[in-house]
Amino acid sequence: MTPPILLCTDGSEEAMDALAAGLDLLGRDGGYVLVTVADAPDPDVLTGTGHAGAELSAEEFDLAVGRAHESARRVLTEAEGRIGLGHVEVRVLGGEPAAAICDLAAELGARAIVLGTRGRGGLKRALLGSVSDYVVRNAPCTVVVTRADPTT
Repeated sequence: MTPPILLCTDGSEEAMDALAAGLDLLGRDGGYVLVTVADAPDPDVLTGTGHAGAELSAEEFDLAVGRAHESARRVLTEAEGRIGLGHVEVRVLGGEPAAAICDLAAELGARAIVLGTRGRGGLKRALLGSVSDYVVRNAPCTVVVTRADPTT
């Protein structure tokens, strides 16, 4: 079986357009895995840090994690309909997005990762970093970073 290509989205319009641009480059044949990362709360809100106590009870934390995974599944359902690949495997990941994407690529022996960039520049990129920057530097395979409109 041919190793898959990961299609990564956060559900934003920019990410959806970038996936379409990536598919235009790579074609629609082959094995794809559609991926998003759930925006679950940090476990530190459950245990607290330093002198601060827990911000959420265990039940509240579990509910927040469940809501994050449900939201991620909706993102994948919408993306699946928009990219029009027919049957595609979908995965909801947890944790820090860039590392989770690289870990899945290694686990699956992915041929490539396709993801978009919002084109964040200057100070924001220096302070916040970038998922695409991290993935390009750390992925175990080829990375295709796309933009819907290269002039923006």
